[in-house]
Amino acid sequence: MRSVVAAGLLAGFLADRALGDPARHHPVAAFGTTAAAVERLTYRPTRLAGVLHVGILVGTTVLIGTRARQLGPRAELALTCVCTYYCLGGTTLSRTGRRMSDALAQGDLVSARAILPSLCGRDPSVLDRDGLARAALESIAENTSDAAVGVLFWGAVAGLPGVLGYRAVNTLDSMIGYRSDRYLHFGWCAARLDDVVNLVPARSTGALTVAVGGNPRGAITAWRRDARKHPSPNAGVAEASAAGTLGVMLGGRTEYSHGVELRPTLGTGPTPTPSDLSRAVDLSSRVQTAAAAVSVLLAVTVGHARTRRVGRRRGRGLLPTQ
Repeated sequence: MRSVVAAGLLAGFLADRALGDPARHHPVAAFGTTAAAVERLTYRPTRLAGVLHVGILVGTTVLIGTRARQLGPRAELALTCVCTYYCLGGTTLSRTGRRMSDALAQGDLVSARAILPSLCGRDPSVLDRDGLARAALESIAENTSDAAVGVLFWGAVAGLPGVLGYRAVNTLDSMIGYRSDRYLHFGWCAARLDDVVNLVPARSTGALTVAVGGNPRGAITAWRRDARKHPSPNAGVAEASAAGTLGVMLGGRTEYSHGVELRPTLGTGPTPTPSDLSRAVDLSSRVQTAAAAVSVLLAVTVGHARTRRVGRRRGRGLLPTQ
């Protein structure tokens, strides 16, 4: 029953809001450890090996979710709640962004540089106050989709297998979806699959930013004008709509530990400041809440549509009656 899925998603979201990520024994970290162990067996510098690697890990995860869903409504409710809680990362994202904003507001660049690696892969040692604020704000905008909206969307559409499968894909992309010498070919499948599963969540994040951000004209203008400039088909939507809402400019020179990238600019306005980062955290929180509400409604709607479709097929004798 899709009401079970809706209730499980809502309960998992509320648990994430109340608790944030567990400090130890996180199942997603355990999945990452397992993926690293499997990589030692599957790695070859080819796309085919990467497809096999992703297929084994994502396929097994989705299968576990599918089998677990067959344990009955009560078990499905409990497991959907628990898995949604563990797969969401929105509250920890917001808390980390807030800590970063507070450190920058106090001029504590040492603490801010120590916090940044938990948000993104930028090299904090070369960034000043505004550079740190911009890096954190871009990460908050992009990861609002990855850490929250994507989990809720796929849970609403596909239930427990969707929650687990989405997080598996996203985790693999973060591990091997790079254009480095090692992962250029092996990580291709993970990166492309992550692009596919985030097409709708990223645009949902943009739409919700327009709806709840308080500056719909700015968000829509930046989205339409700038999103396509970004090298990622999905991150550009989330970042451009956030930049337009907040009235800041993102992008430009971006320094990572592996080198420098010159990113196109998104939005118009000044470089983000610590106060802008604080506003971005508030925006992310509102978008996450709106996404939870929409996902509950979507889960119920999808459930009703499937029930009607099954009823019609039984009426035509295509399915056995129970």
